[in-house]
Amino acid sequence: MLLDLAARRRVVFLGGKGGVGKTSIASAVALAQARAGRRVLVVSTDPAHNLGHLWQRSVGDDVVRLATATGEGYLDGVEVDPERTTAAHLSAVRATLRRLMPEHLGGEVDRHLDLAREAPGMHEAAILERVADLVETGTADYDLVVLDTAPSGHTARLLSLPETMGAWTDGLLRRRDRSDRLGAAAQMLGGRGEATARRDAEIRAVLTRRRERFARLREVLTDHEACTFVVVLAAERLPVLETVELARRLEKLGVDVGGLVVNKRSPADAGELLAARRAAEAQHLLTLRDDLGHLPVDEVPLLAAEPVGEAALVSLAAHL
Repeated sequence: MLLDLAARRRVVFLGGKGGVGKTSIASAVALAQARAGRRVLVVSTDPAHNLGHLWQRSVGDDVVRLATATGEGYLDGVEVDPERTTAAHLSAVRATLRRLMPEHLGGEVDRHLDLAREAPGMHEAAILERVADLVETGTADYDLVVLDTAPSGHTARLLSLPETMGAWTDGLLRRRDRSDRLGAAAQMLGGRGEATARRDAEIRAVLTRRRERFARLREVLTDHEACTFVVVLAAERLPVLETVELARRLEKLGVDVGGLVVNKRSPADAGELLAARRAAEAQHLLTLRDDLGHLPVDEVPLLAAEPVGEAALVSLAAHL
């Protein structure tokens, strides 16, 4: 299911509860598509930073080559660093505000942004800006972008942010409109300088670019022909319940939920303990079918060892 979905899409998101193997599945499907001749970028926004571990090499916030396949196919990877991303985001905001605000307010700008660093939602907003950039550049430079996202609650909030922040930016632009009209009237009366008008025009341009970036990301997320979301889970009570909730929230957001991957499925023929676990898992999967029976499901068996390295990821992809 998952490989077929990826073959027909430009963007694939994988999400789910923490610890269920999202990064492994994302790497396996990305590698399979690269070996099929596509140019693929795998992006991890999960703060656990498992991508480098799986590929046995250093992977950071800059794009690196992970694998080269025969023909034109290859796989690049990047791990989004939340701290670095937030710092870069605030640095860009600081530079813009310093340029646009009167010089005597520089200290006030610094104080506000220092407080904003730990404000609720700041990291998610910064990561959203980075994801928007990676999706935009990725779809321009690659045939497929595979995104390994943070755990479920973070993912749902992250995917709703384009709409929320787009509305927030629209509100700021409306305020700028009112300010511009008042400023134009003041300028006619000699109370508004040319420098102020230029500053206000640049503020409007910054806000407009931000709104357009979020709008483009929202368009990709809700384009069912180009983008899909696959939930990875373990056949356990909490992951199943969280999967049902996540799938419903995504569908309400207009995001295509293409299927489910049940990872680490216990074998039935490897002793009484694992057979008992498999029977318990089957009961949890009945709940999954009752609520999300319309979605296709891949089941990946519990492997003897963690799929580390390219050969192991090729083997993992065979189960998709």
